[in-house]
Amino acid sequence: MLKLGFNSAILADFNFDSTLNFAAKHGFGCVEVMCWPRDSEDARRYAGVSHIDVTNLDDKKISDINYTLRTTNVSISALGYYPNPLDPDQKKSGPGIEHIKELIRAAAKLKVPVVTTFIGRDPAKNITDNLKAFADVWPGIVKVAEENNIKIAIENCPMFFTDDEWPGGKNLAISPAVWTKMFEIIPSPCFGLNYDPSHMVWQMMDEVKPIYQFKDRLHHIHLKDVRVYKDKLDQVGILANPLEYHSPKLPGLGDVNWRGFFAALTDVRYRGPVVIEVEDKAYEADITDVKSAILTSRNYVNQFLG
Repeated sequence: MLKLGFNSAILADFNFDSTLNFAAKHGFGCVEVMCWPRDSEDARRYAGVSHIDVTNLDDKKISDINYTLRTTNVSISALGYYPNPLDPDQKKSGPGIEHIKELIRAAAKLKVPVVTTFIGRDPAKNITDNLKAFADVWPGIVKVAEENNIKIAIENCPMFFTDDEWPGGKNLAISPAVWTKMFEIIPSPCFGLNYDPSHMVWQMMDEVKPIYQFKDRLHHIHLKDVRVYKDKLDQVGILANPLEYHSPKLPGLGDVNWRGFFAALTDVRYRGPVVIEVEDKAYEADITDVKSAILTSRNYVNQFLG
């Protein structure tokens, strides 16, 4: 019913074939493949990883990719790229927008159903003003997706963790209230969510209710946990930089209600990919730790998949 995969960003030093072979060897059905521009200067953790170069996708490369998919029996759940398309600096936002469109066209060529990304945000502006920018920028992107019969799945990460993202973060799609407005502005059924429950928890919101409320907009699912440190929160409060009181964890090692989460997915008859996203600093010492993180997550999640 649910196809388990992982986000390829954590295997930054692997190439496409070795990533898919690792997935096949360890029982995964899919991989969310990162497709950042090869010349990306984004220094964020997990950014800049490119397992498929969508700007240089000729017939030979498409054939090679399809051969690997057939021989491993692993599918691509989505092509992923997470820039800031609403960055006030158009030298940054412009190329980001164009690369998202490149991903959409590449997904159509590869018969991958989904592109995963961020809405973006000007962190210095409020939600109302950012929604106006969204209404200017995103209809054109969604039009390309409609023309290519590809779904866009927006992750609900606020992208506010440290001082350089203060005060509003770099992704607008932070809450059910904002998603409702987004879908009113762009009602296209191809435009939906890459839903990650962990971001709801540290924002002090229910992580299960949105599955029911937005069941028709669930195009992709991220499986990441989070630990909220109450003693730290008591000292700094919710207006502090969020990493001062929480940290990402492997599924099962944090505060997400996974039993309720998967019960809700089955209730709404979600049938898409569920993709482990590893961002737990406790598992980053070396490649052995990284592999352990992926497999430990798999072992925990499998209890809910049958």
